[in-house]
Amino acid sequence: FRSVALGQAVGGVRTNSGTLQDILRLLTLWFNYGHDLDVESALQEGFGHVSIDTWLVVIPQIIARIHTNISPVRNLINTLLIRIGRHHPQALMYPLRVACKSQSAGRRSAAMNVVEHVRQHSPTLVEQAQLVSHELIRIAILWHEMWHEALEEASRLYFGESNVEGMLNTLLPLHEMMEKQGPSTLKEIAFVQAYGRELQEAYEWCLKYKSSRKEAELHQAWDLYYHVFKRINKQLPTMTVLELQYVAPALVRAQGLELAVPGTYIAGEPLVTIAAFAPQLHVITSKQRPRKLTIHGGDGADYMFLLKGHEDLRQDERVMQLFGLINTLLSNDRVTAERDLSIARYACIPLSPNSGLIGWVPNTDTFHALIREYREARKIPLNLEHRLMLSMAPDYDHLSVIQKVEVFESALNSTSGDDLHKVLWLKSRNSEMWLDRRTHYYTRSLAVMSMAGYLLGLGDRHPSNLMLDRYSGKVVHIDFGDCFEASMHREKFPEKVPFRLTRMMVKAMEVCGIEGNFRSTCQNVVRVLRSNKDSVMA
Repeated sequence: FRSVALGQAVGGVRTNSGTLQDILRLLTLWFNYGHDLDVESALQEGFGHVSIDTWLVVIPQIIARIHTNISPVRNLINTLLIRIGRHHPQALMYPLRVACKSQSAGRRSAAMNVVEHVRQHSPTLVEQAQLVSHELIRIAILWHEMWHEALEEASRLYFGESNVEGMLNTLLPLHEMMEKQGPSTLKEIAFVQAYGRELQEAYEWCLKYKSSRKEAELHQAWDLYYHVFKRINKQLPTMTVLELQYVAPALVRAQGLELAVPGTYIAGEPLVTIAAFAPQLHVITSKQRPRKLTIHGGDGADYMFLLKGHEDLRQDERVMQLFGLINTLLSNDRVTAERDLSIARYACIPLSPNSGLIGWVPNTDTFHALIREYREARKIPLNLEHRLMLSMAPDYDHLSVIQKVEVFESALNSTSGDDLHKVLWLKSRNSEMWLDRRTHYYTRSLAVMSMAGYLLGLGDRHPSNLMLDRYSGKVVHIDFGDCFEASMHREKFPEKVPFRLTRMMVKAMEVCGIEGNFRSTCQNVVRVLRSNKDSVMA
């Protein structure tokens, strides 16, 4: 506690990232030994030594333990959150809304208890947070997408695995939700008008099957489900722009709110409230179909986000915390500070256990988009290397490992792989800018993130998850769903590399490739991380 208090006294307002490792160690001790009476009394005394602002950086960790079975720890967490809610209600709004939607009853009621305490002094704020959170979750996954995903999964379970119970457990909750909730927006009404009758009929066949256990009744249901799936599948690609008035009319009316723009609240800084929501959301045509959302801030600026459904962003939020800590460690070391080494971060706001907002990273393009643009302009097929491999070995999947390597290397030798190198040159205004981007920003940022990714066991680093800043040339990573070596241990196509370093990425570096800035930066970053391993592990 004294270390944290001293850090705040020395650092002033900008202390929190600097003392994060101390606060995290404190939390570890609290959660592990908080049942001990001496520890409990020491904690209660210690809370008085530090500012309430201290805890803002670790709200996700505190809320994660809100329903712990250890009574003294649970009571202290509850007291602390109520205190934070009194001084910084804005900081608690979004994280508490997620906990209120938890499947765990204990977690839900503990979060609701804190919300009710905040409601006593900030009723409007609580109501607005509830409204915005509920409506954004509704937009994140529309009924069309909900049913499309559920029918796809149910089909896999029933036809692929003959798992009838799994299929019913996937579909029946959606039928019950539609019956209980009913459509409340124009988009939902349109869905019911288009598909409601067939889905209701299929539901009745499923219920008949539950009582009679006749397979024929499931076949009847699937005739209807398949017809619905085919039509939704056809309709989804046309839904590229969502009008707010059709999908969430309550947000059209939500103007001049007290609630802060997600991810902008910083203690002691001017509050940026939500002035209005942009009338349209643009759907990005990837598998998960995230939406680009614009919020007009009370300060006159526009704040852009990616609204994602089907994904738990709480892990991404923790990863951003870790990157903040790594940035602090790098700025405190003389060698890495001189080289201006840091990891690009963005806001990450979970809204529910399967949806959330990600701060839009401005002026960036994915490696995939840059390479596609470069190749299309020169009439080069995007999958040229793959085509060459198939022309050499049409039966590639059935070759032995040695043969696959031979075919792969032959395809590499037949192509230059300097697309990214050329893109960096073509996107630079002059040779000086190109040299600066290539040496200082591209190579160094790639090295820092390679080491941080290795530490994190980060996988799934395909070209759509790597971005390049148009102005600086800095590499930005997105999507941290595959951490802790999850990709290395999966059954199909496990990843064997510690980080992504393909020939395209190496050729975009300086003359020496990895033997220069890249290697020295990697060594310095690993040295800093190793010498601060206790802080990182906390």
